[in-house]
Amino acid sequence: MSCAACQARVEKAVNNVEGVSSCAVSLLNNTMSVEGDAKEVDIIKTVEKAGYGASCIDTGVSTAIKESNHNNGLHKTISSLKKRILASFTLLVLLMYFSMGHMMWGWPIPAFFEDNCIAQGILQLLLASMVMIINQNFFINGFKGLIHRNPNMDTLVACGSAASWIYSVWMLFLMTDAAVKGADTMSYMDEFYFESAAMILALITVGKLLEAISKGKTGDALDGLLGLVPKTAVIVVDGIEKEVDITAVKPGDIFVVKPGESIPLDGIILEGNSAIDESALTGESIPVDKEAGDEVTAASINQSGFLRCKASRVGEDTMLAQIIKMVTDASATKAPIAKTADRVAAVFVPVVMCIAVVTFIVWIISGEELGYALARAISVLVISCPCALGLATPVAIMVGSGVGAKHGILYKNAASLEELGRTQIVALDKTGTITTGKPVVTDCISVNITENELLTIAASIESKSEHPLAGAIVEYARQKNVIVQETTEFESVVGNGLRAKLADKEIIAGSVKYISSQVDITIFSSKLEELAKQGKTPVLFAEKDRNEDNQGYIIIGIIAMADEVKSDAVEAIGQLKKQGITVVMLTGDNGLTADAIAKKTGVDYTISELLPQDKEKAIRTLKKQGHVVMVGDGINDALALTTADSGIAIGAGTDIAIDAADIVLLKDGLNYVPAAIRLGRASLKNIKENLFWAFIYNIIGIPLAAGVYVKLFGWSLNPMFGAAAMSLSSFCVITNALRLNLLKLMDGSKDRKIRNNNVPITIDSGIIKQSKVTDESEELIRNSEKENNTMTKTMNIEGMMCGHCEARVKKTLEAIEGVTEAIVSHEQNNAIVKMNQEIDSETLKTAVEEQGYSVTGII
Repeated sequence: MSCAACQARVEKAVNNVEGVSSCAVSLLNNTMSVEGDAKEVDIIKTVEKAGYGASCIDTGVSTAIKESNHNNGLHKTISSLKKRILASFTLLVLLMYFSMGHMMWGWPIPAFFEDNCIAQGILQLLLASMVMIINQNFFINGFKGLIHRNPNMDTLVACGSAASWIYSVWMLFLMTDAAVKGADTMSYMDEFYFESAAMILALITVGKLLEAISKGKTGDALDGLLGLVPKTAVIVVDGIEKEVDITAVKPGDIFVVKPGESIPLDGIILEGNSAIDESALTGESIPVDKEAGDEVTAASINQSGFLRCKASRVGEDTMLAQIIKMVTDASATKAPIAKTADRVAAVFVPVVMCIAVVTFIVWIISGEELGYALARAISVLVISCPCALGLATPVAIMVGSGVGAKHGILYKNAASLEELGRTQIVALDKTGTITTGKPVVTDCISVNITENELLTIAASIESKSEHPLAGAIVEYARQKNVIVQETTEFESVVGNGLRAKLADKEIIAGSVKYISSQVDITIFSSKLEELAKQGKTPVLFAEKDRNEDNQGYIIIGIIAMADEVKSDAVEAIGQLKKQGITVVMLTGDNGLTADAIAKKTGVDYTISELLPQDKEKAIRTLKKQGHVVMVGDGINDALALTTADSGIAIGAGTDIAIDAADIVLLKDGLNYVPAAIRLGRASLKNIKENLFWAFIYNIIGIPLAAGVYVKLFGWSLNPMFGAAAMSLSSFCVITNALRLNLLKLMDGSKDRKIRNNNVPITIDSGIIKQSKVTDESEELIRNSEKENNTMTKTMNIEGMMCGHCEARVKKTLEAIEGVTEAIVSHEQNNAIVKMNQEIDSETLKTAVEEQGYSVTGII
């Protein structure tokens, strides 16, 4: 494939194969991802029928290594292009000397050629022909595409160069005829375009070289990861250390790592302790102390001690392999924003060829000479560049995902990187995300029994539970040397509490909400409220009242726990708010405890007393009011992560949460969340810049080449300059994408609010509670809106590319009667419409769509 037209052709052909459900073709790395049950042989035949070649590759680290920039022939291609350029420009210098140096400035030439126009013409023919032979790939691929009714960029170049050459050869024949007849031959020298035929090919080849070099740089991050893949490991067999190929190691094998060596596999430390440098995987520069029982990951560096480990994950299952797979998958998929460019690319080349023909005809009809009309048509062919359209999105995605991988931020696909750039609301699970997830007992209040008796009952009943609070109680009892006793008839009430029998006692334990449904706890209300205001979570214990016949339970004690807020939580939430994002906390705790955490961290809203299954409902409620990102780490977060527009699994989350999420953070620091959004925004902005450049280049360049501005401003374009512009267009797009490497991902000092991004959450049904931190300001906003009787609607609009689009949509909306103001953002693809009277959504939609944009929803 040579351009976006090729990409579109292959994609269209394969999508029509029976059994293919989806197909994504990447022009950047010449790969195609196909989903469905179609046969491999049918897909390959279809690609070959379209005029291209294809072969199936396996996924995984081994394939990534084979396909990496250092191994996939890219360097060979660059070397070949350099040789072609050297040979082409050597011949071109001679050609230009004779065609322009001598003719225009009278530079000296051998006596044989003096006044011998035919000899000069034949020399130019030979030199130009040699350049064309050196760059024959343009003609082979171009005309091959034409034969398969799939013209591409090479077709445009080949047609432009061939037309110049054929016209010049025809002029040479006419010159020889004139010489035979004794007529003047000098006038025909001005009609030769041999230098244009050669220069077009040479300059486009320079562009190809720059593009190839830039493409290589886009994969630097992936190459860096592939360079970390270990080749060997030292395993212990029958007490003897033996170095073996990494592929020979199996789970359960014992391997050793000496100080300074790279850890070859994921495993568990059996003996030894050391400081482990995990910066290559997580981006965290500070080494982590590890000891027996801790996990180690492949590609991290053992800095000090000798380690004896047991292999837990090998081959494609290691964390490094999974990181590489995510990065390669992200670069192989397509972002939704690329669809517009794909639609244009599919018809781009045929349309340009038609424009070239029309240009030639119009200039001939207007009375211009054949050579002039041909020059205009050739300029149209060689300045048009579908490559920039095809590369605009994938290069930004590849560089962006690579930058993320360097910092331990993994995007599973291109869409997740783009979607994160549109974030308006971030929903944070409290336990394990905002807090450490490791609660500790702070208060132990016994009622009518001793504290030791309460701890014995509590630890015994909680020992069979897997809830984090249960673990905290058991650990506290262990520290107090309490002996855990056996319980019977254990039953867990999901999201509420549990019940069991201890000896002859029937015990229930759980949250305030659960216990209050079984026992009257009115006399403990003030104490419970006090604990909640301190941000503590109380667990109540009650025993079946044996003095009454089956009449109920009596409270025997309260154990309160606190989960420490992560050290970087306040800073991270502050950064999110600085980005103009509304922050919501989800928790199963009661409202008072949630408020206490909110005050410490500064979140905007809390949604409390949620059962695990309620998180998904909360996310659905939030999605009605903006683009939602859910951040969580546990099994009970999986459904919410899937439901959100984007899901982020944070830190060492469960495998289920990681599978459900769109983005995976290798570190559990909360400040990586605003960093991931920062990168998403930068990537989305970069994609829009690339698309803008790709479109505006062709929108301005094609009319200029066609001579549209000749009569107006006297501007015209020589085909050689058109070729130079074309050669630089893709290079500019790729270079712009490479700027993402300069992004200071963890630096929030330059964060700014995106216009219209902050979303005030509607408080309804008692589900969402506004944090007291922002009550006053939000109340003023609501009162102000009531006084002005202002109604608002938010329109999601696709197709806006720049500030001019914003102005156009704004002008259109504000022209509608009843609209007082329209705040439009092409970065967020939306418009907030303020009205002083009710306006039908269809009216707003029709007005915008008449301007050429697509309205995907109105809230």
